[in-house]
Amino acid sequence: MTVIKQEDLIQSVADALQYISYYHPKDFIDAVHAAYEREESKAAKDAMAQILINSRMCAMGHRPICQDTGIVTVFLTIGMDVKFEGDMSVEDMCNEGVRRAYTHPDNVLRASVLADPDGKRANTKDNTPAIIHMKLVPGNTVDVHVAAKGGGSEAKSKFAMLNPSDSIVDWVLEQVPKMGAGWCPPGMLGIGIGGTAEKAMMLAKEALLEPINIQELQARGAQNRAEELRLELFEKVNKLGIGAQGLGGLTTVLDIKVADYPTHAANKPVAIIPNCAATRHTHFVLDGSGPAVLKAPKVEDWPQITWEVGDSVRRVNLDTITPEDVKDWKTGETVLLSGKMLTGRDAAHKRMVDMIAKGEELPVDLKGRFIYYVGPVDPVREEVVGPAGPTTATRMDKFTRTVLEKTGLLGMIGKSERGDIAIEAIKDNEAVYLMAVGGAAYLVSQAIKGAKVVGFDDLGMEAIYEFEVEDMPVTVAVDTKGESVHKTGPQTWYAKINATEV
Repeated sequence: MTVIKQEDLIQSVADALQYISYYHPKDFIDAVHAAYEREESKAAKDAMAQILINSRMCAMGHRPICQDTGIVTVFLTIGMDVKFEGDMSVEDMCNEGVRRAYTHPDNVLRASVLADPDGKRANTKDNTPAIIHMKLVPGNTVDVHVAAKGGGSEAKSKFAMLNPSDSIVDWVLEQVPKMGAGWCPPGMLGIGIGGTAEKAMMLAKEALLEPINIQELQARGAQNRAEELRLELFEKVNKLGIGAQGLGGLTTVLDIKVADYPTHAANKPVAIIPNCAATRHTHFVLDGSGPAVLKAPKVEDWPQITWEVGDSVRRVNLDTITPEDVKDWKTGETVLLSGKMLTGRDAAHKRMVDMIAKGEELPVDLKGRFIYYVGPVDPVREEVVGPAGPTTATRMDKFTRTVLEKTGLLGMIGKSERGDIAIEAIKDNEAVYLMAVGGAAYLVSQAIKGAKVVGFDDLGMEAIYEFEVEDMPVTVAVDTKGESVHKTGPQTWYAKINATEV
């Protein structure tokens, strides 16, 4: 009988969550670097350079890779010859580990979990509760996988109950373009097939815990149907030309994982869950000898990448910019922003729109200004602000026309594409939408030289801040004429990639 002390599981979960907040898995870094080396799209190559530089900075500075430090999932495989010593349930132990990790004073992680999800949506303040799965098996150890999944990538999960004769390949190739860039490619796709609806989703989520090894599979060849699907989908998804951050390019996925399970004769359940460019997971085993020891990777494991903006970059002063100035901005060009910008996410936008409808005065004047869709991590030590990467812009689409027309807002900054209703509003109001790289939150935060709350301070990380920035890198994603780089980029690279196959 192995005795696992309560404190050992708690501290191991806490340590694992701190570890994955700033250390990418080495297989992921190697895969992104390889994709960066072969990429031919300048925009996609620049995005991957920022992801790699950000990752190295986070590993050295022990700060989060992404401002969205995720909702925690813990998978425990518990040996039946294990006894836990303590007075807490296993779920409570895991949640206490989450609580410690997310409130650690040296590396505070953003609390993103909200209770009463269709009601008050009140932040639980410590990112609990986690999603916890347990299996009992023969043995005398506790095998634990800990993952922290960002909301942007989780939001792009897909499920369907196909007919037995339907093609899974066709369904996946139909769904991936619909996922847009909000899941922050390049990353992985976990695909679960079979079982029941909930089992397929579980299979897809667990598949993402596996290392990136598609090249090994390509070298040896498929040995079963799941591996055949991996190879076929890896090739065909990358031929879509979506590319890093949806900008168009050669690499959309770094690997595709397929897991299956027996199912009912009348059904073919299939699920897709993506992992983003801030993929976070690790594994440890408790054997009664104490808490897990997670070996820190070597800084030398990260490639020495430099990112040069070049002479053609447009430098913009946000304090003096006018509507006339943005009219000649072109999609795909790099812009460096300096000056004062505002921030605002879902909760702030909803409150502003409600106030506008009631004729109430907003806490800050938006006329001629830029707003950044971000919910930053709290600062530590000498930081002005913690990691502050962009959130998915499409969630603000339904508010865009009202805000542009009623306030005179000039520009927006976020990640991923905009939907048609937002693009039309941007075009009609001759505004612009700029894209910052998702998965480069710490790098972006280095451009922020000042930060203060100027509205809705009760919303915590969703309050309206005023940031003072210096040379913050962004890409023009939608120009004043309504052209979107997230449409033109993938279309261009789809044509290029598939033309070479003829």
